[in-house]
Amino acid sequence: MTTFTEETRERAREIIARYPADRSRSALLPLLHLVQSEEGYVSPAGVEFCAEVLGLNKAQVGAVATFYTMYKRKPTGDYLVSVCTNTMCNVLGGQEVYDTLAEHLGVGHDETTADGTITLEHAECLAACDYGPVMTVNYDFFDNVDPQGALGVVEELRAGGRPMPTRGARLCTLKEMAVQLAGFADERDAAVADGGPGEPTLRGLRLAEQHGISVPGFDPNTPIRSKAEADKAAAEAKAKAEAAKPAPAEAAAAPVKGGDGASAPTGSTAPDVKAPDDKSPQVRTAETRQPDAGTAVPDAPGTKVPTDTTAPASRDAQAAEAAGAAANPPAGDGKPAGDEAGAQQRNLNEASSGGNGTTPADASGTGVQK
Repeated sequence: MTTFTEETRERAREIIARYPADRSRSALLPLLHLVQSEEGYVSPAGVEFCAEVLGLNKAQVGAVATFYTMYKRKPTGDYLVSVCTNTMCNVLGGQEVYDTLAEHLGVGHDETTADGTITLEHAECLAACDYGPVMTVNYDFFDNVDPQGALGVVEELRAGGRPMPTRGARLCTLKEMAVQLAGFADERDAAVADGGPGEPTLRGLRLAEQHGISVPGFDPNTPIRSKAEADKAAAEAKAKAEAAKPAPAEAAAAPVKGGDGASAPTGSTAPDVKAPDDKSPQVRTAETRQPDAGTAVPDAPGTKVPTDTTAPASRDAQAAEAAGAAANPPAGDGKPAGDEAGAQQRNLNEASSGGNGTTPADASGTGVQK
């Protein structure tokens, strides 16, 4: 079983600290990326690690890990090559690009080359129809690709190179990308300074400039700070806020003494209890909507903790069902709003008679023909 490094555990604690204490399970998605950054996929050990640090069971973690395609469930190559084969890219040649790569690399969908460098997959959509056909390498775009251009990219990757994407930052390995998806900055020098925008994107920008459309106060030249710079700015802001806090108030006044020196009564004998607002609004709402026998909800007006009761008799259930049917007349288009009560009764009578196709009333000649 994999033993995760102390750095990974420290990062896990940092991720969990981003969320309120009563909603720590929201950290599961970045935590799955974090364990993938160490192993190259989400292994059973990674599932167990996430469950352990969040206080969940492995089934809950596994349900999330198997839902999203970005979490790989088996070892993946250094470079995940995804080719869009959805409608627009397919019409423009995306399937031909995928088939050419599959034949050249000797692998199929979600398979990895023998040298562990390339994992190939077809993607349903990469959200870049105006650049189709498109291919991504670890989620960075290569636009308007053709079969020969795609072959050139993968061969450069296998030779140890890192071809420049059409848009976005310089390439990194899948493990390095998983660290970023977990919420940590790319610390490589000038890693985000290499890529350029695509022409369709620039066209939108030019139109905005032409028509004077902009976000008030937005400065397009604002640099993207590194993690170290951001941490430094946050620390300075915190220190400034601490310095601006008012001095602590004087100690609370001593309780009023009675004539005999004892504390005077306050007029209340109620025990000290936590205020309802001590709970987060989300917890209070959940308890109000769906209380259970183990959840006390004194702060939810009108809500009672359910208790086990005797199940209603069959006759009572039938009466309640009939009352409900009577209170719901047929819809305006002539279709019944629910099952017709007479048909239900005939079915019950038929079942009671052993399924011979007649009801007791039919046998006497007074019943209604089915």
